Amino acid sequence: MQGTYKTRRPQRRDADGVERFDTKIAVLLRDDLQPWQGLNVCAFLAGALAAAHPDLLGEPYEDADATPYLAMFRQPVLVFASSKEVLTAAHTRAVARELPIAIFTSDLFATGNDRDNRAAVRAVSRDALDLVGLAVHAGRNVVDKVLKGARMHP
Repeated sequence: MQGTYKTRRPQRRDADGVERFDTKIAVLLRDDLQPWQGLNVCAFLAGALAAAHPDLLGEPYEDADATPYLAMFRQPVLVFASSKEVLTAAHTRAVARELPIAIFTSDLFATGNDRDNRAAVRAVSRDALDLVGLAVHAGRNVVDKVLKGARMHP
């Protein structure tokens, strides 16, 4: 199911040669999370997108003293918030469109490693997942439709 959406490199540049993106990177967080939980979920989900779409990463950074730094996403990561119901609907729309998505469930707050995380998700049917976040990268209009009802995170 997942993986049918093909990532595209930006094909447009403005007059100054700056890339303009036809795609959107979005993280949707449930609006009832504690601040530390939201930050943790966002970090995990952004990491999943970076792993699945390495072409989203730019070149490594370097300061004026030649200290090297890791590469980051080439385009903004937009963070949204919503109720549990809107998040569930976004998940349903993303799955129906066969978009590759990353998810984070409330059960993952009680685990401490990747193996246990995957087992916790595997133990619950798709419709019963207690989602607290999801991340998606797709065309701008597609992401807007998937996230219908969500708002920018405060």
